Amino acid sequence: MINSLPASARLDISGLLQHVIVRGNERRPIFLDDQDRSFFLERFSVLLRETNTDCLAWALLTNHLHLLLRPRSGCLATFMRRLLTSYAVTFNLRHERSGHLFQNRYKSFVCEEENYFLELVRYVHLNPLRAGLVESLTELAAYPWCGHAVVLGHRMLPGQVCIEVLERFGQNVQEGRAGYTAFIADGLCQRAPDPEENKGLRRWLSKQVGQEENLAADARILGSEAFFQTVQPVAAVPLSKKIPLPELLMKVAETFKVSPELLSRRTRLTGVAETRAIFCYLAVGVMDCNGAEIARMLGMSRAGVSIAVRRGKILLQARPMLLNGLLN
Repeated sequence: MINSLPASARLDISGLLQHVIVRGNERRPIFLDDQDRSFFLERFSVLLRETNTDCLAWALLTNHLHLLLRPRSGCLATFMRRLLTSYAVTFNLRHERSGHLFQNRYKSFVCEEENYFLELVRYVHLNPLRAGLVESLTELAAYPWCGHAVVLGHRMLPGQVCIEVLERFGQNVQEGRAGYTAFIADGLCQRAPDPEENKGLRRWLSKQVGQEENLAADARILGSEAFFQTVQPVAAVPLSKKIPLPELLMKVAETFKVSPELLSRRTRLTGVAETRAIFCYLAVGVMDCNGAEIARMLGMSRAGVSIAVRRGKILLQARPMLLNGLLN
């Protein structure tokens, strides 16, 4: 269902913003009617909540789509595989067709949130207007196949995070929506890149935020070289490598000189919480283990595991040399 060709490894790091572009094979439509779009959004919404993934912006076009996602615990690859495979199977059955629906692999950029967050939201949400699917901002505000209407409160998509967008424009929802609407309108003055061409999109987006001269050389990253240096140690971890969880637990405990038994107990002993967080990040964020499995193993809640995963990633970014020893 997904046409796969060899390509460079993606950067797939939980907790970071990622801009995802999916195109139809041979640029053919991936949505033939509103029933297709409705099924896609239903599946998308379910997976956002199941996998603890934030959606900040999205737009469904005719032969491609844009998603702005932040996986909080698991990896983007698992989320996208489940989403695209289930949709492709359903699409082919419904329309009595066979063969690949999507063009090669989806394209994704790890994004420097501080500088690019708002520009990415605006770029994604203006796509239907720039593509001619709607004729005005008024129509876009009611368009059901784009997250813009959800941010404005005209539509609903469980799993889309609107408050993070609105709080950047005002101290309450009303102020936020007014500021957001003006910000989107200002974007119409920009000359956007060809919606059918990915080439040059990173450069165009970096120019909008005044970061063109500092754009990282790595094409998988939308951000500065300084940002690249912060994610490089985590990006270098061999995500496919699997270590039995008990062995990983022992390795982490030994590295931080903590008794393995303490990691499954509530205790205020120095270093235990940090060690537990690093184990959670390696198990869930790197090896893509199920969060519920880790929760049972450590006697934690799933929410607690998610929090620990985020904390563990931060701790390891500060001490990147630990990664090789823990996963070798």
